Amino acid sequence: MTEITPAIVAEHGLSPDEYARINTLLGRAPNMVELGVFSVMWSEHCSYKSTRAHLRKLPTTGPQVIQGPGENAGVIDIGDGDACIFKMESHNHPSFIEPYQGAATGVGGIMRDVFTMGARPIAMMNALRFGAPDHPKTRHLVAGVVSGIGGYGNCMGVPTVGGEVNFHPSYSGNILVNAMCVGLARTDNIFLSAAKGAGNPVVYFGSKTGRDGIHGATMASAEFDDASEEKRPTVQVGDPFAEKLLLEATLELMATDAIIAIQDMGAAGLTSSSAEMGDKGGSGIELNLDMVPQREANMTAYEMLLSESQERMLAVLKPGREAEAQAIFKKWELDFAVIGITTDTKRLVIKHKGVVAADMPITALSDEAPVYERPYTLREPASGTPAYDKARPVLASLEKILGSADMASRRWIWEQYDHSVMNDTQQAPGGDAAVVRVHGTKKALAISTDVTPRYCKADPRRGGMQAVAECWRNLTAVGATPLATTDNLNFGNPQKPDIMGEIVAAIDGIGEACRALDFPIVSGNCSLYNETNGEGIFPTPAIGGVGLLKDASKMATIAFKRDGDVVILIGETRGHLGQSIYLREIEGKEEGAAPRVELDVEKKNGDFVRRLIEQGRVDTCHDVSDGGLAVAIVEMAMPRGLGAQVGQASIADAIGFWFGEDQARYVIAVPFAQAEKIVAEARAASITVAELGKTGGDSFSIDGKDSIAIAKLRTAHEDWFPNFMKAEL
Repeated sequence: MTEITPAIVAEHGLSPDEYARINTLLGRAPNMVELGVFSVMWSEHCSYKSTRAHLRKLPTTGPQVIQGPGENAGVIDIGDGDACIFKMESHNHPSFIEPYQGAATGVGGIMRDVFTMGARPIAMMNALRFGAPDHPKTRHLVAGVVSGIGGYGNCMGVPTVGGEVNFHPSYSGNILVNAMCVGLARTDNIFLSAAKGAGNPVVYFGSKTGRDGIHGATMASAEFDDASEEKRPTVQVGDPFAEKLLLEATLELMATDAIIAIQDMGAAGLTSSSAEMGDKGGSGIELNLDMVPQREANMTAYEMLLSESQERMLAVLKPGREAEAQAIFKKWELDFAVIGITTDTKRLVIKHKGVVAADMPITALSDEAPVYERPYTLREPASGTPAYDKARPVLASLEKILGSADMASRRWIWEQYDHSVMNDTQQAPGGDAAVVRVHGTKKALAISTDVTPRYCKADPRRGGMQAVAECWRNLTAVGATPLATTDNLNFGNPQKPDIMGEIVAAIDGIGEACRALDFPIVSGNCSLYNETNGEGIFPTPAIGGVGLLKDASKMATIAFKRDGDVVILIGETRGHLGQSIYLREIEGKEEGAAPRVELDVEKKNGDFVRRLIEQGRVDTCHDVSDGGLAVAIVEMAMPRGLGAQVGQASIADAIGFWFGEDQARYVIAVPFAQAEKIVAEARAASITVAELGKTGGDSFSIDGKDSIAIAKLRTAHEDWFPNFMKAEL
């Protein structure tokens, strides 16, 4: 029997105080198997011990919310008996160590979170952050992550319909791979994970258990250092073909009434799935590991409990339904085994080779996990208006920005994803939000992922607000009513008071924006310790939002569609250049205050624009965000090569006007006959509005003098990514 030393405790990511608490909860010292179980269940990745106290402040309810945080994914009502089930989750640490498998298993894991609740996945999104383009690892990581996402999603037959990609040196030692899945179910057929009752069979199905991914949750709860490559064995290995079979078999089982509770095996594998099911159901669970399907010989209880082998599920069935369930999984050529039973002891008891390998109170693994009120420091937000050269030519700067790493077309990425499989994708990647039809209806779901990390670094609270507001704005811009969000909170080491301050401030900002915009958080994920050798990432609280279009035929897109349309700006332009793309790409500075976020103005302007789209009066709309107004207009011109002639007579500062990143703004393009009415209606509603010019020709011109061909801008925009990836890896 292995003696548990302080060094072994530390290797398991547990502090001396936490180890002492485990002894108290058990009434004795744990054995090695129990130590391993506590280490993963009490890891940051599984227990949220640094954030739980603050996450409770987020708004999570609303008339549309069927299931909020606490289950595998969130559930909202979208009418007609239909439910949308969705969540976003990180696979950051594994993707940095082994980009293909890390990203692929991130996709597989988030899909299981959704279909374990009874939904068929209909769309995938992702939010990716990479290091500096000239960092020696960046191309390799981009290639591996994109290939892993495409490889898994394409094999599953689920469209990957959009997302976001950014580059910044803060991610050079710790990339971020956040995956979001959206599925559809019926409101009367939602499956939960609470294993209620005693004497019910606990069944395992899917792929066999191997040694891959052991201590993956613990690894994801620690900083990286120069030896992180050695953690490659803790990265899981995915098999999308097995997951496709698992999806179909699980949905077939769900069509019966045999299931009491069901849970996918994600982080911490068999341990977390069994402990969480028992805890939520107020029951105990007894497992016999000899019955677990294994793909490797001589696996120990420790290895089986902590393995994060993929494509596995755990369920509690009604007694007597085992043979029926087994027949379904045999048909789909998947493993199936009865491996345990529910009890009334509220204990997790693990048997292996005829002996009890572990015996722990289930609440000790869940409710009794530490909740820390970590000390935090709220730093003074960045302030001031940066200096810049007001005489620089606008169009030359515009071309450079459109061809920069953060603003260039992502076509190279999304063309590797099958975004049209299932034949319900109504809006391809490249717009403000993806739009996917609810099959067989007029309805569609709009989906967006958003955050601006440079704003969050300058002012975490305002940055959190802005992430929610931009997501809400992107859904609005296609004509959808925003319904609910999921979050993926990516930060550095919470034991550092300044980092914990970023977390607290960002959560406060997110909560304030969600309340103001009636946009509750129904699911989410925290990914902390995103640091390498003490250098943390920019705070990156990604927001994934879902909205509903009642009539998809009225959806708006960003592309200019007609000659002679009037280009109208909704919202006030003050020329805010602090923390802007212009400042970074043209002036070489990252400074100044983040832009103001006025939530009442966001709501008023967005509701006005959405109403116009729903009335069928606006079919061309784009929100103004990174790069400002000039970038937004050219992004509307490039899809069809249809230009625009714009101007504003009384601009004192052309740079601020065309490149400022003021919030709550939209550009719409409407036929001349509609323009005057819309402008009048906006002014009557006290909404700032301006006619900028009209569409036409094949160039972008300002004030009738400075002009640049749309084709030239498109070349700059489209060429950066292919040229970057052509370079030798």
